[in-house]
Amino acid sequence: MNTLAVKKLAVSVLIVGTFILYALLHNSRSSAAPVALVPATPANPSAAADTPAATDTGAGNATAAPSPTDTPSTRYKNGTYTGGVADAQWGLVQIKAIIKNGKIADVQWVQYPSDRERSVFINSIADPQLTQEAIQAQSAQVDIVTGATDSSFAFMQSLTDALSQAQA
Repeated sequence: MNTLAVKKLAVSVLIVGTFILYALLHNSRSSAAPVALVPATPANPSAAADTPAATDTGAGNATAAPSPTDTPSTRYKNGTYTGGVADAQWGLVQIKAIIKNGKIADVQWVQYPSDRERSVFINSIADPQLTQEAIQAQSAQVDIVTGATDSSFAFMQSLTDALSQAQA
């Protein structure tokens, strides 16, 4: 074996070892698999709705998920409540919760990352999924959408704030 081949092998082993270490650390902070960023289609209606949420925000980002202060059995005061603005790294997120008959009837996006083409694409897929899950769960605790992790956490943060205002 020549010296160049040995160097290539050493670099390859180092890269693979680093990846394995990262994967182990990443999995130790995440108890479940993330939701895939796959649009729902007639052939794939549930896309990723049955996949549990991940709780990791990715490497180098120490943002924690909002604490579960609301449960599906919580009754809310009727009205419209706007959550605080949350930073999603690529833009700001702000959510409005509409409460009817003591339940979350609708969730609207007041602000979301939209100044980059990639952000528009990601949010066109993630926003409806997050909205639907929040209404179904009657809570801000929703599955993280892979590829939209920061937006998912910002959504939960802003919706948690809106729902805390609506507490009965």
